[in-house]
Amino acid sequence: MVKHLVIVESPAKAGTINKFLGPDYKVEASYGHVRDLPKSKMGVDLEHDFTPQYIVPMKAKKVVSRLKKEAEKMKTIFLAPDPDREGEAISWHLAQILSNDGTIPIQRVVFNELTKEAVKRAFEHPRGLNQNLFEAQQARRVLDRIVGYELSPLLWRKVGRGLSAGRVQSVALRLIVDRENEIRQFKPREYWTIEADLSRDQKSEPQKIFRAKLEKIGKEKVEIKNEAEAHKLKEFLEAERFQVVAIDKRERRRKPQAPFTTSKMQQEAYNRIGFSAAKTMRIAQSLYEGVPLGEEGSVGLITYMRTDSVNIAEQARKEAAKFIREKFGPDYLPKTPNVYRSRKGAQEAHEAIRPSSVYRHPEELKSVLSDDQFKLYDLIWRKFVASQMTPAIDLVTSIDILAGTEHWFKASGTRNLFLGFLAALGEAKKKEAKKEGEDAEEDSEQEFPELNEKDLLKLHALMADQHFTKPPGRYNDASLVKILEEKGIGRPSTYAPIIFTLIQRDYVERKGGALVPTSLAETVIGLLVQHFPSVLDVQFTALMEEELDKIEDGQANWVRVLKDFYAPFVGHLNEAKEKMKSVKQEAIPTDEICEKCKKPMVIKWGRFGKFVACSGFPECRNTKPMSTGVVCPKEGCGGYLVKRKGKGGRSFFGCSKYPNCDYIANKLPQKDADSSEVKAPTEEGGATDENA
Repeated sequence: MVKHLVIVESPAKAGTINKFLGPDYKVEASYGHVRDLPKSKMGVDLEHDFTPQYIVPMKAKKVVSRLKKEAEKMKTIFLAPDPDREGEAISWHLAQILSNDGTIPIQRVVFNELTKEAVKRAFEHPRGLNQNLFEAQQARRVLDRIVGYELSPLLWRKVGRGLSAGRVQSVALRLIVDRENEIRQFKPREYWTIEADLSRDQKSEPQKIFRAKLEKIGKEKVEIKNEAEAHKLKEFLEAERFQVVAIDKRERRRKPQAPFTTSKMQQEAYNRIGFSAAKTMRIAQSLYEGVPLGEEGSVGLITYMRTDSVNIAEQARKEAAKFIREKFGPDYLPKTPNVYRSRKGAQEAHEAIRPSSVYRHPEELKSVLSDDQFKLYDLIWRKFVASQMTPAIDLVTSIDILAGTEHWFKASGTRNLFLGFLAALGEAKKKEAKKEGEDAEEDSEQEFPELNEKDLLKLHALMADQHFTKPPGRYNDASLVKILEEKGIGRPSTYAPIIFTLIQRDYVERKGGALVPTSLAETVIGLLVQHFPSVLDVQFTALMEEELDKIEDGQANWVRVLKDFYAPFVGHLNEAKEKMKSVKQEAIPTDEICEKCKKPMVIKWGRFGKFVACSGFPECRNTKPMSTGVVCPKEGCGGYLVKRKGKGGRSFFGCSKYPNCDYIANKLPQKDADSSEVKAPTEEGGATDENA
């Protein structure tokens, strides 16, 4: 007979845990939060210590009713949501609903991986609910609700109906907008480089040619500003004698990086396999919650995927050492285990993201994993194994070469002597090698002939190349997550939702891999920065994250933190209501006629920026996206291309005459140089975003 009820968040997690526990346990899913703040109002009592007014959402009512009935028959309730603030909050709300006046014992169980051993160990050592952890999450929820519910109506009045603002999302958006402004203001500077193809001056063939770059003239770093200077210098050097002055050869040891934290996983998944932050977390969740492995049943393949710690359980470390010794040999295993230091403020009780067992090699699981699951698991597995291995050893050669009496060239090259941790990285090892801190000049794998100091060199060619300084790159998923972490904005669980929310709210568009702010975003951020400088301040937001951490550690009171935030915030809010200028545009007439009522169409400003609407509103509610002015390439159509949104928020261009014309494209067609006709793009149909 069932004696104990176990509650987790998801059915997948419930299915994995269910087979680990005996017949005395029944595992049910809460399907996420069972209580939350109401959507119809702020739901926070600002006059009485920010007391939240929690309700059971409509979508959770059936689940709550079912869990209550199950709980009545049980001797014990075990709450087993995820081991973080969010999981603790879900547990706290479940306890409030199911406590039955304290007649049923309620205990919290926490595990970092969904394996039989980890789950059984957690049930052998249950604990009570962590009030500090819950209050830290509650403080964040209330903070975000206050900002969202106070700023959003202000934006409706001043910019457009339906707009929204978020405490952390708005700061992330400011970073994106600020970067766009930097790019606009950037003025490229021209510069030239000179490189020489050289070999040892000998008559025997074949000659081994290597490349060197002009670095200094005398003691000054070379600066070649234009083509005239470059060609004058090139002509001069072609007549000079090249001679080896110094050769430096040294061994360099490159240590492996730590196993993945959430942010590092998101960054490398984007850079290596093209996953957005949201997609990475979705796939990681499936690997954590369990994958069917034949007779073994459903098993969690990785540890919990929301973490900022690089700690490793001792059992996992020992298993990795045993695997490395067997697979690669003793030379690849450090004499003392590698230890990594987590960033400041990291939750040290958590573990890094790692495979639940290194003996589950990615290739052996390929047949049971989806293609996306395999790619991410392979990345996680290799990163962890590499983190426990010896350094790679390279031979770095640097050659100083003198042309004439004062023109100094340098040739550099790196040759691997011992793979070390790179042996675990497979095909990714070259990318990893370049990523682990090599200087650009040492990036070359070129080999040199046998050279000695004072050897004369034969000049085969001199190349003068033009370059321009480049503006800072736009943020993408990887670089935005990196800067958010570096500046202390948000936490591991928030990075992916931040990006997804900005795209969904039409503040950001994906162009290629870049996150580009819309004109609406620039307008909103301009107003918010002017009137809410602290809320939009990066450092202030980072300090607020530290305050939330202090609440979790029992070093700060959550009500006091909210009071300290709210007093200045409400002052700025009241001032903004009076002084913030309205940017709602007056309707701009167009030559277009409404096909529904024959009245003129006008341009208006709304939630998604500018749009075309019938001047007969509200009697006629016909609206269209802004036309780009580009004629639809489909023969005989006569429509114009308009910007639209696809699945996941990715922008594409479709015909204004849809559904009568179904033309779509990811890019605007380009006009032919010799014709006013529009050329259709080669890339069509990709109007969805599988990564969002």
